[in-house]
Amino acid sequence: MLVRKRINYVAPMLASAAILLFLLSGYFELPSISSLTTPSPVLAGSRFPTALDSVGSRDPSAFTSLLAAFRDWDAAVGCPRVRAKVVAAAANATARAEAAVTGGVAWSGARCEELPAAARHVGVLVKGWTWIPDALDGVYTCRCGVSCVWSKSTAVVDRPDALLFEGATPPQQRMKGLPLRVYLDLEAGRKPTGFEDIFIGYHAQDDVQVTYAGKSFHTSRNYHVSTEKRNDALIYWSSSRCLPHRDKLAKDFLSMVPHHSFGRCLNNVGGPDMALSMYPVCSTNDNGTPQWWDHLHCAMSHYKFVLAIENTKTESYVTEKLFYALEAGSVPIYFGAPNVWDFVPPNSIIDASKFSSLKELASYVKTLANDPVAYAEYHAWRRCGIFGNFGRAREMSLDTLPCRLCELVSKRGGRSADAL
Repeated sequence: MLVRKRINYVAPMLASAAILLFLLSGYFELPSISSLTTPSPVLAGSRFPTALDSVGSRDPSAFTSLLAAFRDWDAAVGCPRVRAKVVAAAANATARAEAAVTGGVAWSGARCEELPAAARHVGVLVKGWTWIPDALDGVYTCRCGVSCVWSKSTAVVDRPDALLFEGATPPQQRMKGLPLRVYLDLEAGRKPTGFEDIFIGYHAQDDVQVTYAGKSFHTSRNYHVSTEKRNDALIYWSSSRCLPHRDKLAKDFLSMVPHHSFGRCLNNVGGPDMALSMYPVCSTNDNGTPQWWDHLHCAMSHYKFVLAIENTKTESYVTEKLFYALEAGSVPIYFGAPNVWDFVPPNSIIDASKFSSLKELASYVKTLANDPVAYAEYHAWRRCGIFGNFGRAREMSLDTLPCRLCELVSKRGGRSADAL
């Protein structure tokens, strides 16, 4: 006769309870449905989950009030949690960004003792056509006791220590006693002429690095920023330089998301000058003929997203197309530099390269547009003071170029530098 063996259920039940306790405590984390269907944000982390780790998990809300979205985010997440998340993820990103934004190989790390006392006052004369705005002209007090005068007029700088060229080629030779030759090229190709003593570009490997993150390019514009966002058109897009590859990308993507396209390329608002008709508050009231760039920031601030596509995909080539959107209180959808995160605040943009297809990107944008808590988190950098790499990008912008160039000219000895 067989004797049935008694089964002990206690041990399995205890083991199951222990596993359940670990799962509920967060010691082990299983991916949520949303994390499987949308790319994780750049600072996603299991220790400090925030709204961007669960986009679309909340009840959809076609919100229009940005301030109401901020209040919802404050209640659900808040600045302390996002700061903790950024700190936990920032070590590697900070080291990489410091290598990408140095200020330039010739300028960075200059010590005050390297600057000759006789060259502590520097005059820079800007020659010929240039994108550099007149607002940059002025007198500057710089580091190490260097004084700097920057101007386009010989009435202000009649004995320059450096001549700055952008639209023209510098002289092929320079004798000792003549101004140093400086050449600036912020276009994607950034090609030195071979005749300059100092080259200024957007890359960390250039003599002086200049980012597009400053304010100097757009000092005369209307900076009204709307607190209300549209729902009938989610994306702002404006382009008047119709490049075939960029237009195709924009057309393919925008066909899947409600949008308004201003400018001459892919226009769908009735003409390139319709912004003021749609948004009278954006008028600059200068009694002059309005230009589309005068109200660029104001118009895009009415949209939840701004499509920003660089002319070319090149390392460190991060232009005003992205920074305008950040300053306008919108979320950029960015196609461009592979190291864009070295220049922008944490969780401030939608990096298109993180998505497997335009369809997936469009789906994410439409879901985010109806999730006010997650959308508000894209603005947390500004509200919580979490600038990250953006702070350094601002420090190395065109705004600081006069002092940084004058310091380097001083270090080189100005007119006393050896002939080349």
